[in-house]
Amino acid sequence: MQKRQDTPGRGLLYGLYQKRLRRELDEGNLPHHVAMIIDGNRRWAKLKLLETAAHGHRAGAIKVREFLEWCDDLGISVATLYLLSTDNLTSRSEAELTELIEIIAQLAEELSTYRNWRIKHVGSNEGLPPRLVAALSEAESRTSANTGLHVNLAVGYGGRTEIADAVQSIIRTHQAAGHTLAELAENLDEELIGAHLYTGGQPDPDLVIRTSGEQRLSDFMLWQSAHSEFYFMEALGPDIRQVDFLRALRDFSRRQRRFGG
Repeated sequence: MQKRQDTPGRGLLYGLYQKRLRRELDEGNLPHHVAMIIDGNRRWAKLKLLETAAHGHRAGAIKVREFLEWCDDLGISVATLYLLSTDNLTSRSEAELTELIEIIAQLAEELSTYRNWRIKHVGSNEGLPPRLVAALSEAESRTSANTGLHVNLAVGYGGRTEIADAVQSIIRTHQAAGHTLAELAENLDEELIGAHLYTGGQPDPDLVIRTSGEQRLSDFMLWQSAHSEFYFMEALGPDIRQVDFLRALRDFSRRQRRFGG
């Protein structure tokens, strides 16, 4: 089948449609925090008949920056990107994981010098190679005074692990302060656990988006997404377009959020 070629006419129609979507957004009802699972990089590479999954991961990394630009331009305050799960650390081949880790390290370095974004690593350093730990730490330090879009890079991340780490942090903090177990039990509540999560101090995501047609969380932000809205895209990660994102935001702005009610 012959590949459809882009034409000036198609580009014009796309631009007009994008502007129409922008006009249809209820800008007073946009999410403050968008979390994104950019999925399908490996399938994208396979469909393109590329030699390794790394080609798909590189294309996905390019899309990450575009996605953050879209968020920034719309005034969204926080964006969280699920880049590497704790499960990925044990389920991917050594060759793929080595390439993926280098791609993420380079992405963190690039984002830390771009615009006025503030980078934060959300996840555990356990199991991550020193090269990646250093890149994430340096990106955080370099952008700590920035006041623009807050960018959470979920690397070495697992939702269950995050909750367990939060509880352990609470116990250590109370022990250091000389409190008893009974006092800890009396004070333990949702607010305290939330404050000790990797994203402590940030708003929970209003909207969680996943690409590639998959409709599951995959251990992503289990605590924080309790009252989030969800939107699932059919497009593979590297193929998502700004109009796809605008459609998700339009859909979100038209929903009546019930927050568990």
